[in-house]
Amino acid sequence: MASKIFVFFNCDENKNESSMNIFYNNVTYKDTTISRKRLLNKINAEHKAGRVQIAEENFSKVEEIIMKGNPVDAGNFIKYGAIKSFDCV
Repeated sequence: MASKIFVFFNCDENKNESSMNIFYNNVTYKDTTISRKRLLNKINAEHKAGRVQIAEENFSKVEEIIMKGNPVDAGNFIKYGAIKSFDCV
């Protein structure tokens, strides 16, 4: 059975896949509590650096989704950032 990994990508406003660079964003995060926390820390660091935007009222949603839901869905609340999932076999 395949497990999931997640990758955070900086991207354009429309989240075009052509703007997502695996050579720039090349850290993968396992589907574990520790890795999900690291993914959340990465997104927070990107926000603090001004590379992504998250409306203040959406911070708790992003955290909840990353820690307990499908992290890909958190991308709906992140401007200039996306999370993709991949099967890991």
